[in-house]
Amino acid sequence: MARNAIRHTLTRVEHSRSILGISPIEENVNPAQERIHRAALQLFAEKGDTRITVSELAQAAGIARGTIYNNLESPDTLFESVATQLTAEMHQRVALSSAGISDPVLRMACGLRFFVRRAHEEPSWGRFLTRFSFSHASLKGMWGGQPMTDVMDAMTRGRYSIRPEQITSAIALLAGAGLAAMFLVQDGHRTWREAGTDAAELVLRALGIPPDEARKLAAAELPPLLPLP
Repeated sequence: MARNAIRHTLTRVEHSRSILGISPIEENVNPAQERIHRAALQLFAEKGDTRITVSELAQAAGIARGTIYNNLESPDTLFESVATQLTAEMHQRVALSSAGISDPVLRMACGLRFFVRRAHEEPSWGRFLTRFSFSHASLKGMWGGQPMTDVMDAMTRGRYSIRPEQITSAIALLAGAGLAAMFLVQDGHRTWREAGTDAAELVLRALGIPPDEARKLAAAELPPLLPLP
């Protein structure tokens, strides 16, 4: 019976991944494309608009307009490209940084706090997420990679008191808490440590972790967010 329940839950997870719009990781970009993407991310975050001109991008990146055209399939798809790369890169870094944590509940708590800390350390990155995550499909999978895996792992171990059909709602809860914590940090209401710890604690409690344990896990030492090799 337990195996059937796990199999059923795995099916639910795959369905949830499709709902959340999780895309496969794209190939690595070349140095010029990486420079363009960094400049584009900053412009998108500052303007709050997915439309930027080639002239704006060339000026922000400090490169010629011709270089922009030579390294972009189409300026019209730049936002989607930046969002997809940003999602894939963060998924990989969170997975790499939490690989040594055996407890999936602690992994998820740390994963959420990785996002909040990075939003503090890289304001344009954080502002990009808070401006566009709720309204653009290409960013809806941001919280569905490692967080989804960790929720599934914790469920198979009986750590959470949620039903399999609630997985999508649990990830939505996690995403909402993470983005709200970023807003608090960006607006100066809380430090990243305070906002990240509170968000992680409240999510864990909502999923069924006892209050004392949730607080302990949410306040555990946060490892560094490792760069990609």
